[in-house]
Amino acid sequence: MDDSVRQKIEGLTGQDLVDEDYGSAVDGVIIWWRDGDDEDALADTIMDASAILEKGAPIWVITPKPRRSGAASPNVIPSAAKTAGMNAATPLTVADDWNGVRLRPFGSGR
Repeated sequence: MDDSVRQKIEGLTGQDLVDEDYGSAVDGVIIWWRDGDDEDALADTIMDASAILEKGAPIWVITPKPRRSGAASPNVIPSAAKTAGMNAATPLTVADDWNGVRLRPFGSGR
């Protein structure tokens, strides 16, 4: 992951981010994903993350922007999200080299 992005998130929220070993419900999940990681593993990770989320909490998948090292194919995140029962939004810039995609459960609306 990118420490500058982590620091910005912590600064905006006023909270420290926790890792996957945190043992309680969370109010949001950030998944860092790069090309070369297994798409099925991404779908599994999304499903695991949704199991620990508080109701209505967001999941974001952060990935390198196109033409950056580790950039994913544009269809990988939506495909993995669909497998996990989620819709993927249009990517948004979250840092100079990173895009973020917000995931929502099917049928959750805006």
